[in-house]
Amino acid sequence: MGAAFAGIVRAPMTSVLMIFETTHDYAVIVPLMISNMVSFFISSRLQRQPIYDALARQDGIHLPSAETSHRHVQRQVVEAMRAATEVLPAQMTVREAFERVHPSEFHAWPVTDQRGVVGVVSLAQLEQALVNGEETNHLRDLIDVRDFPHVHADQPLYLALERMGAAKLDVLPVVSRANIQDLEGIVVSSDVLDSYGVERRESADLGS
Repeated sequence: MGAAFAGIVRAPMTSVLMIFETTHDYAVIVPLMISNMVSFFISSRLQRQPIYDALARQDGIHLPSAETSHRHVQRQVVEAMRAATEVLPAQMTVREAFERVHPSEFHAWPVTDQRGVVGVVSLAQLEQALVNGEETNHLRDLIDVRDFPHVHADQPLYLALERMGAAKLDVLPVVSRANIQDLEGIVVSSDVLDSYGVERRESADLGS
């Protein structure tokens, strides 16, 4: 009974506890563990998807597998980050910054001063500042140097996507854990989507 339960439900240790609670016999534990593992191995080879997972999928419930969870845990920012080749000095004026980034493929850029990275400015912020007649203002006036969106290289990629969405940015600076102003690179939304195998809209439009 224990071996059958372990093979069907794919829970060998649960079967051991259940049978021990039923028999109260310590002598059954070792042979039960051996038979459970054999049953678990054979059932996994013959039917990779457990019966309860199959029933859940029939009801439209999609539970994450152990392989999926492991894959997401291993996918980190460092796998998608690139060098920060486009940075803007904090003392640069809004007009100068807009003219520099106009041909850029990005819509946000790290802002740095003598200490390192101090913030992120977006194209929307620059355009709004120009509309408000603030073209001679410096970039440091547009950013919050105390708290700016960022990620660390060892953090999961999904966290980078969440912070991009919350800040409405397509680029985030990757900074050191020891010093938040130490810029190690950038992570771009298109690179993150590519790493997950998601086709970008521009590519889809060109293909159609």
